[in-house]
Amino acid sequence: MNANNRRLTGALIIGAVALLLLPWFSLEAGFFSSGWLTSLWSDSANAPALWQVGEHPWLAIAIALFVLCAGCGILPGAQRSRLLLLFSALGVLFLVIEGHAIGYSGWSWLWLENRFGALASGQPAMGAGALLLLTTFLLLFSFALAERGVMKGDAFVVASLVLLTALVSIFVLYPVLSMFVVSVQDVDGSFKPDGLISNIQDPSIWSLSCLSGGTCGTAWRTLWLALMTAAGSTLLGLAFALAATRTPLPFKKALRMLTILPIITPPFVIGLALILLFGRSGVVTEHLAALFGIEPGRWLYGLTGIWIAQVLSFTPIAFLVLIGVVEGVSPSLEEASQTLRANRWRTFTRVSLPLMAPGLANAFLISFIESMADFGNPMVLGGSHGVLSTEIFFSVVGAQNDPSRAAVLAMILLCFTLTAFVLQRWWLGGKNFATVTGKGDGGKHVQLPRVLRFGVYGMVIPWGLFTLVIYGMIVVGGFVQSWGLNDALTIEHYVRAFGVSFSDGHLLWSGVAWNSFWTTLEIALIAAPLTAIVGLLTAWLIVRQKFAGRQTFEFLLMLSFAIPGTVIGVSYVMAYNLPPLEITGTAMILVACFVFRNMPVGVRGGIAAMSQLDKSLDEASLTLGANSFRTLRKVVLPLLKPAISAALVYAFVRAITSISAVIFLVSAQYNMATSYIVGLVENGEYGVAIAYSTVLIVVMLAIIGMFQWLVGERRLRRVARPVDMAIPPASTSLTQERAV
Repeated sequence: MNANNRRLTGALIIGAVALLLLPWFSLEAGFFSSGWLTSLWSDSANAPALWQVGEHPWLAIAIALFVLCAGCGILPGAQRSRLLLLFSALGVLFLVIEGHAIGYSGWSWLWLENRFGALASGQPAMGAGALLLLTTFLLLFSFALAERGVMKGDAFVVASLVLLTALVSIFVLYPVLSMFVVSVQDVDGSFKPDGLISNIQDPSIWSLSCLSGGTCGTAWRTLWLALMTAAGSTLLGLAFALAATRTPLPFKKALRMLTILPIITPPFVIGLALILLFGRSGVVTEHLAALFGIEPGRWLYGLTGIWIAQVLSFTPIAFLVLIGVVEGVSPSLEEASQTLRANRWRTFTRVSLPLMAPGLANAFLISFIESMADFGNPMVLGGSHGVLSTEIFFSVVGAQNDPSRAAVLAMILLCFTLTAFVLQRWWLGGKNFATVTGKGDGGKHVQLPRVLRFGVYGMVIPWGLFTLVIYGMIVVGGFVQSWGLNDALTIEHYVRAFGVSFSDGHLLWSGVAWNSFWTTLEIALIAAPLTAIVGLLTAWLIVRQKFAGRQTFEFLLMLSFAIPGTVIGVSYVMAYNLPPLEITGTAMILVACFVFRNMPVGVRGGIAAMSQLDKSLDEASLTLGANSFRTLRKVVLPLLKPAISAALVYAFVRAITSISAVIFLVSAQYNMATSYIVGLVENGEYGVAIAYSTVLIVVMLAIIGMFQWLVGERRLRRVARPVDMAIPPASTSLTQERAV
């Protein structure tokens, strides 16, 4: 049996399982409750597709299309691929259309009922069986394309592209389009764009009165803030990366841990700590007033305070993107520059820094988008200076209840981020940054010039001390009875949040935070590896494969990252609260939100790191007979350990600390830590909220360390061959080590 037949047989077996052994429709108790196993063929609510045909006759079309796909296996090659392509495409279209057209009570659209008459019964949302059959049709479609020579007949590449395109369409494009459709609909569902047009012309969005001493509109205020934040975060991230790799600064491991502290903290906690330091009644403000008679002001509440909080929050993201790029610059190139009598400054500015361009561009872009989409910091510190994300939030859930305005603001935000994306592509286009090839490499990175080294110290050390002060406030706050009112020390907040007791010989998790804590860890540990896998696979496809629409595909991936979490949350609720995919209130919607909202960081980091890997490495593997999957697994991924570690760390901590989207998606059964902490803050239980946040920080640090140990790190160094080998001892090789 050749490879094509094996792939086809495997996909058909998966489809047969979907039709015969899995519930076709969604289950009220959930698929993982496993109660359906005992009543699969006895209860119509849990039954597979073959059982459901009698009550839902339209399902016979899906079964027939699957049978036709199976029959294609006995046909000759060219005819088989053509018919398989046709029948699998029809299968995908049919499942998508009938899922939208038929709801719980019958036809979802009135014109269908007028055309075909009322249905005797409707149908619930798609379940495990329907989703698995849809996946089967997509796989069969991919295999048919490969048999017809698409992507040089590489089935793995084609299937990856098709499945990723489907996932991005379902979990990125579809929710956003659902949000925009609502913006031009009247209450009865008819087309009515009046609200959309009036909001586009709103002067409060586009006003430039700030040029004459007034207040800028929301759009320009947000753009200026994002540019300043991206510049500050990228500069500081580069300084931290250089300090960790190119200077003799002691305690580098502690420095690396310090740089990721802000990213593993709920953003409103950092904002609250800043208020306690620099607010009108803050510690620093009161001391300055007592010592120098400085009148307390409100400078923190506005763009200045938001900028400080955002740079503090997003510098770690820039560092995680840049550290792999800085480490990836080949030491031999720097040695060659010095051999040609270039000094350290010229080597850094003419050799090292230009090779870091992909990382700098990606760090700037990610920080820019993060600032645009940030909700927590502007909510806490913005005051009357609203930005696009907070304005969208109040347009959706505030007294305005104006989805048209929310859609307009979201489209403006997308225009800004798209412009940044295009400018980045234009700047990097046509340039080659490959520094890791199949040839031997080694040596040590050149140390920074003296002036630059002290300049890096001048940024890193004060910022590190400032970060320590911020986190000192957070730690102390968990042990203070009541911030600003009663400074007596207590452990009552930790006991209330994470208390443990014994009753009748049984251990009881009596603390109020345990339920949300375990749920959060479970969701985050599921979402993090999925995010890394999808993100790095996507980066490999974008960098290493050539296909039509590659730039459009990359932009769609960045779309969910560019839209504020509030819009993502609301659009997910609108899209997935009814058939065909009803997952609101389940763990699946949280995992999907985290994976596709955080995946762009893995994509951008993977693209930056992969830009330094010469394509000859892939070509050599393929020439030696390895397929693309084996090449990716054995050659490319081992060289991407910094990017893998960054993707895992970022995805994990964002799943735990995210708030803007999560607050719309949590339910009583699946309540996340940040949502629970917000509830504590709203109830005035600041001590318990800080205690909970502190425990989360400690747990995240431990799990991040575990991720980094499991992934290891990439080291490029010279290794002397044994004397008895044919290769001379002076030769070099590229080695990969696990850091233990």
